[in-house]
Amino acid sequence: MKNKNMRRKVFLGALFSILIAGALPARAHAAGLEINLNGSGVDTLEILETLTLLALAPTILIMTSCFTRIVIVLSFLRNALGLQQTPPNQVLVGMALMLSLFIMSPIVSQINTEAYAPYKAEQITQEEFIRRAAGPMKTFMLKQTKKEDLNLFVGLAKVENASSAQELPIAVVIPAFVTSELRRAFIIGFLIYIPFLIIDMVVSSTLMSMGMVMLPPAMVSLPFKLLLFVLADGWGLLFKTLVSSFNM
Repeated sequence: MKNKNMRRKVFLGALFSILIAGALPARAHAAGLEINLNGSGVDTLEILETLTLLALAPTILIMTSCFTRIVIVLSFLRNALGLQQTPPNQVLVGMALMLSLFIMSPIVSQINTEAYAPYKAEQITQEEFIRRAAGPMKTFMLKQTKKEDLNLFVGLAKVENASSAQELPIAVVIPAFVTSELRRAFIIGFLIYIPFLIIDMVVSSTLMSMGMVMLPPAMVSLPFKLLLFVLADGWGLLFKTLVSSFNM
């Protein structure tokens, strides 16, 4: 039992140290994590379980943050421009991650102040730490979740004793949140496609009227789409729209 509690504390400490180091301002220093086993051995299965949890932690954090909407919209933009691998996937994921940290930094700071710092100082129990840490994340997800999506998963889970959305289990809130994020991302992607689709249609019609049917329209329309995107300050408008689209 002692080793199990130690393993959980090491996992939580490492996870939130990574979050805080990336999301807090540069002048803030992430608290260091010290591990002292006091000569006691750790079971191999417990080490494997800890490594598994650490491997799954990024996926869990991605699905409970604004990363999903941002990376999907960026992928739609690349396809709308007609670019295959520019920007590369690593750049798109990096941009989405940095924007996610920028948007989620107030929530991470709140979790650090209200949950992680007291838990690290052994002022609260692990159960209280999880409850305090889940509160801001659940509030953020509920603000982004559409009512119909939430009702869908409440009905599927057959939850009847919840008097408010805040009392719903996290296992119901997360899939409803992801569903709403996918819907919003596809709507934004559709709106992004419209101006570039018009350019493709105009170029294609012009080439056909000139009898240049052997020239690929995508090759001709690509410079015009890039010119439109640059002249309209596309990156600035896109990032501003994405950040302002979240209800904080």
